[in-house]
Amino acid sequence: MYDYLVVGSGLYGAIFAHEAKEHGKSVLVVDKRPNIAGNIYTENIEGINVHKYGAHIFHTNSKKVWDYITQFAEFNRFTNSPVANYKGELYSLPFNMYTFNKMWGVVTPEEAAAKIEEQRKEIIGEPQNLEEQAISLVGRDIYEKLIKGYTEKQWGRDCKELPAFIIKRLPVRLTFDNNYFNALYQGIPVGGYTKMVENLLKGIEVRLNIDYLEKKQELEAMAEKVIYTGPIDAYFDYKLGTLEYRSVRFETELLDMPNFQGNAAVNYTDRETPWTRIIEHKWFEFGKDEYGNDLPKTIISREYSSEWKPGDEPYYPVNDEKNSKLYAEYKKLADADKKVIFGGRLGEYKYYDMDQVILMALDSAEANIK
Repeated sequence: MYDYLVVGSGLYGAIFAHEAKEHGKSVLVVDKRPNIAGNIYTENIEGINVHKYGAHIFHTNSKKVWDYITQFAEFNRFTNSPVANYKGELYSLPFNMYTFNKMWGVVTPEEAAAKIEEQRKEIIGEPQNLEEQAISLVGRDIYEKLIKGYTEKQWGRDCKELPAFIIKRLPVRLTFDNNYFNALYQGIPVGGYTKMVENLLKGIEVRLNIDYLEKKQELEAMAEKVIYTGPIDAYFDYKLGTLEYRSVRFETELLDMPNFQGNAAVNYTDRETPWTRIIEHKWFEFGKDEYGNDLPKTIISREYSSEWKPGDEPYYPVNDEKNSKLYAEYKKLADADKKVIFGGRLGEYKYYDMDQVILMALDSAEANIK
């Protein structure tokens, strides 16, 4: 018998497992994948730590989170400064003075603010959809070139059909600051995220290639409590219906050249380019190996957004009204199950940044580890 069975070795599961072990509890972690670390899994290929399930850039304003996670990894000083490619025109993201200068030729913050203000007036009254919401925030030009195509690829729907609340705000900076997240603490773990999760799980029994849902009764009987980080609807065998997600498909290539695009992330914001962005993994660690040598090759991943179907990897919950109502019904079932704690992005059907996951896992551990 174990005190805790943790289903999933991603960030939430690994932190909960670590905290339980620190409290002297016996823990078993199971994961259906052949590797630990969930979606933050990185694999070292040709000296490059490849983000196998999409780019993960750690950022937080919480000193508590930063102090906690830096016990398990040294972080480099990577700053996320993506570039937007609109039909061969390159723009800075977030929207800043470089963006406005390229878009309109303006030079001063005052000119940029006036241009945005003039274009925002197009929307009168409460925005009725995502298109109107975006124009009301940043104007028609930025919307057409840098938001519309990218968003429609991301969600697989016309911006006029998407709810306004998806874009609550857009970062408009009247400065030349290219730091996308603008967080107090930011970086990438030196040596990759997998190494960081290994450190979290040190001394804990981990069994891989085990699908918990296929052996649910047998595994559940082995522990006093279960921490479940998989999809909540799958846990209940989809008996109330299936929650919707967006998924992402990656095409990854090893290229025999030192530099493909000169930046870690380039977003393709026109509708015609089928991928949403290209990640060049080496630039997360400044194009150098662990000894500081320049890497002669590079690895890129093209990302394609797609509608999720069973068997695909669920990435982004579709938090519209219909899905939110269905999740609320599943949550009632989850709350009634006193043996199982549901946590993380899939267990709570909500998109979370990594720092939010860490805080939630720590809060859950504090509340539940007796």
